Amino acid sequence: MTSISRRGFLGLVVAGAVVSMVPWPARAQSLDELKRQGLVGEMPNGYVGLVRLDADAEDAVDRINAERRQSYRDIAAGNGVPVEAVEQRAGAQLISRAAPGEYIMNASGEWVRK
Repeated sequence: MTSISRRGFLGLVVAGAVVSMVPWPARAQSLDELKRQGLVGEMPNGYVGLVRLDADAEDAVDRINAERRQSYRDIAAGNGVPVEAVEQRAGAQLISRAAPGEYIMNASGEWVRK
């Protein structure tokens, strides 16, 4: 595990707040719908994954993850912390905010309903 300085820790806190505010306007609705349909779920690494194979869901996952990846890189660079730390923090937040009935990936790598 990486040792994080006080500044780095504060950066992660800020990063967590920023991640929660990252806009996914039109895509948020489609992501929410895909989650409600049980096609995608949140993973501990801060990205969404396919729960069930579906071409439309796969395209959405690729697009959303590319946007998240860039946001995480920007946050990490701006706060002087490793991108992996931002991804893990975001993953924990996104999983904790998942609605009941949505899929999340557990520590064993299995999809479970929250």
